[in-house]
Amino acid sequence: MATDFWSPIRLSVEIASVSGILVVVFGLFLGKVMANKKFKGLALIETVFLLPLVLPPSVVGFLLIVIFGRNSPVGQMLEELFRQPVMFTWWAAVIASSVVAFPLMYQSAKTGFESIDEDIENAARVDGANEYKLFMFVTIPLAYKAIISGAILSFARALGEFGATLMFAGNIPGKTQTIPTAIYVAIDSGNMELAWLWVASIMVISFLMLICVHLMKS
Repeated sequence: MATDFWSPIRLSVEIASVSGILVVVFGLFLGKVMANKKFKGLALIETVFLLPLVLPPSVVGFLLIVIFGRNSPVGQMLEELFRQPVMFTWWAAVIASSVVAFPLMYQSAKTGFESIDEDIENAARVDGANEYKLFMFVTIPLAYKAIISGAILSFARALGEFGATLMFAGNIPGKTQTIPTAIYVAIDSGNMELAWLWVASIMVISFLMLICVHLMKS
């Protein structure tokens, strides 16, 4: 019972943490690249970035299967590289969680970067700061509230991912079974006591995450 209870929680936290790191890295990079930019096709690119936020999870899962499945060039390349298919693995759950969480991090980072006074950044350049030092020691500190809020929301979104994970990574106990999929199986099998315990655990974690976001904004 204890092992059955803690395994999905441990996997959920691990997957959400790795996904969170990935979306923070890509979100910061693309948010900075796209901040204050105006060019033809901008709306189309940003729509693609934000699309996982509004697409049904089943559609996201389907697209991940098409892109990373064994019959796709990407899937075959990764299978040859790692000696196993990506689907129904721990990394499949990370990919699914990262895709659905990325829009939150990207939008938060981009908004934070756009709120910075360009005169401050230009002054740092005049003082001799290169682009790396400018980004690390001026831009990020000035936008840190938006960045941290985006990171927390992305973690919470990755933690609660269900549909895309179920389709792409499956529901393998001890390997890809996260809290949401474990709740689904517990309800389906009539084990309401275990389902309630997992529901309570994810509610507590999500509540703490949202409290942190509100504290950052205050």
